[in-house]
Amino acid sequence: MGSRVRVPYAPRKQIKNKYLALIFNILVLFLCSYLCYTFIVLVLTVIIVLNHPAFGRTPRGERLVRIERSPNYKKGQFVNQEPTPFMTTDKSRWRIMWDNLTEKKPDNLVPSESIHAVKTDLKQLDLSKDAVVWFGHSSYLLINGGKKILVDPVLTTGFPASLMMKPFKGTDIYSPEDIPEVDYLIITHDHYDHLDYGTVKAIRDKVDKVICPLGVGEHLEYWGYSAEKIVEMDWNEVYTSEPGFRITCLPARHFSGRFLRQNPSLWASFMLEGHSTVYIGGDSGYGAHFSEIGKRFPHIDLAILENGQYNEDWRYIHTMPEQLPVEVHELDAAKVLPVHNSKFSLSRHAWDEPIHRIEQAATKDSSLHVIHGIIGSPITY
Repeated sequence: MGSRVRVPYAPRKQIKNKYLALIFNILVLFLCSYLCYTFIVLVLTVIIVLNHPAFGRTPRGERLVRIERSPNYKKGQFVNQEPTPFMTTDKSRWRIMWDNLTEKKPDNLVPSESIHAVKTDLKQLDLSKDAVVWFGHSSYLLINGGKKILVDPVLTTGFPASLMMKPFKGTDIYSPEDIPEVDYLIITHDHYDHLDYGTVKAIRDKVDKVICPLGVGEHLEYWGYSAEKIVEMDWNEVYTSEPGFRITCLPARHFSGRFLRQNPSLWASFMLEGHSTVYIGGDSGYGAHFSEIGKRFPHIDLAILENGQYNEDWRYIHTMPEQLPVEVHELDAAKVLPVHNSKFSLSRHAWDEPIHRIEQAATKDSSLHVIHGIIGSPITY
């Protein structure tokens, strides 16, 4: 009889290890595929988001050539007249943004109840009276000698501004459809709380002329405004469209930029000289320019100055409450309308603190004539 050859079976442990190795390889392949897919989707999403028209466009071509000739443009960006640290703290800008997101919010950062506002028919305003209609924050409509001047209108909450700014209850009562035809649209700088893509695009056909600082016109052309409609100005330039009315572009102490690049366009304040003389302060920290402007323009009927969204960490680029009365006196303005408050929370103070601070200052200083604006209600000046 022949001997039987016995074929040994693979040990169960060895078979089990092969199955585990196969499963492991499949999982690794799946994970790699998933990560590659996620990365591709993320890259495409970033590309699509960054190409959203709301981000605007940096200056180029002939506009950039003119910008590079400006005495206020140095080493590839605009600069302030005096040294202006962006932050007064050792924290980076990104650390401050992270702290704002993660730290406990102060009490009363946002009003608990709806803010009182009045809806006025802007198309039926009495043009024979110089007046201002404030829309909250830094948006307002001026009547000056029968002319309608719209300043920094932010009347929509689209992307990406909606990620940073949410209107307080009761303040969002006006839309671009409510805006009448205007003689001038003035944009003080290109930050989202002053230059709103949705608003300026919607009112494009209602605007006769746009007045803005150097570089801001690039955004507007990108959004469909004709070059002929845009008047871009450097500090101390004067625009006169007709006898008896002129606009002077003046310094401010701030910064610009809608995304990663900082200061590609200029920031400014403006003086309107018509039936009344009105100073449009824009966003600005306290600086030597206030006294200089006051000496240059000795009869200012109304100064519209920022009063809100301040913080010690950025005291050089936004006015602190104790500095506002000083600015008013250095301008020697007959009246002041404090703005940059009552609609968005962009700092860490109580929403109504700026109002109380200037009211307290006015009770101690009888020469400080403060106009208390109600959103939507016309105020004669």
